[in-house]
Amino acid sequence: MPGLIRGVARTAVVAGTATAVSNRVSRRQAGRWASQEQQQYAQEPPPQQYAPPPPPPQTGMDDKLAQLKELGELKAAGVLSEPEFEQQKARILAG
Repeated sequence: MPGLIRGVARTAVVAGTATAVSNRVSRRQAGRWASQEQQQYAQEPPPQQYAPPPPPPQTGMDDKLAQLKELGELKAAGVLSEPEFEQQKARILAG
């Protein structure tokens, strides 16, 4: 019987040691993964806040006149044809 008890005791020690080592390895791996996740989270840019686009600028009569004057100069210089000039003029006056 003493040999049997010694064998059972040895098996218990080996099994206990193996369990302790396995648990330690698992905890160490979990710690590494947690630190890697923290590093990745720290490197990620913060989420962007989406703001509505700014409203189009209100063009006053002075702005429209300046645009029409510039448009007339472009037509006089030969950069714009008559149909292009009329199209752009209508766009300025409408907007």
